[in-house]
Amino acid sequence: MKNKEFKVFNKNIDKISIDLISDAILNFKNLEGGFGDRNIIKNIEINGLILNIKAFKIPHLVNKIAYSFFRKSKANRSFEYANTLLKYKVKTPNPIAFFEYKKLGILNRSYYISEQFNCDFTYRELINDDNFPNHEKILREFTQFTFGLHEKDINFLDHSPGNTLIKKNKDTNDYSFYLVDLNRMKFQKMTYHERIKNFAKLTSKKEMVRIMASEYSKLIGVEESKVFNEMWGLTAAFQKKYHDKVALKRKIFFWKKDEIR
Repeated sequence: MKNKEFKVFNKNIDKISIDLISDAILNFKNLEGGFGDRNIIKNIEINGLILNIKAFKIPHLVNKIAYSFFRKSKANRSFEYANTLLKYKVKTPNPIAFFEYKKLGILNRSYYISEQFNCDFTYRELINDDNFPNHEKILREFTQFTFGLHEKDINFLDHSPGNTLIKKNKDTNDYSFYLVDLNRMKFQKMTYHERIKNFAKLTSKKEMVRIMASEYSKLIGVEESKVFNEMWGLTAAFQKKYHDKVALKRKIFFWKKDEIR
């Protein structure tokens, strides 16, 4: 029995592009390139526009049932959340479509398609290079960006180093921030604790946390020492939990411990 296809495109996509993208999805395995461990990303060109196709890993049985009957697939959520972010004037690569393939009503594969966006760097470069040009300025502007998300009731649950693309504005010398990997997000009023916790996955470097806490304290109107102590405490707790999890996986899957990070 064939997989049943379900697809949704944004309204501004013309029929020729829809047909070409649909053909590309059907032939995804044969497309050139591709990178990613769990999810595979490939680029195609349609009518002069470079598109990014993200093929999500086939979920295990429990998640297959969950994504089929109880919650939306990662591709569906990525598409919907991208459109919602744009309505809130939060930058993200332009969403194009999502595809789902089901057999007997159970989700098998799903794909999210967006415009390819070429950034200058990501937050990760700030972690890897303490001497990165304008390091503190970028961190403070990133903190202002994050505060803006919180003020718009956007809780980006995967606020981690690789999920913010950064572009320098050459005319103004400031920076623009674009969110990617959008499938885990909540739109809700955030408590003070939830706001500070949202920084916990970004870096293990204390000085970077200190700068972000300094900037956020000005924006939220809370004493800097209070913001820093909570932000650093939540960061340290996340790092311990993460490294404990990695260590446990290496013990269980000892034959491939060098691959686990």
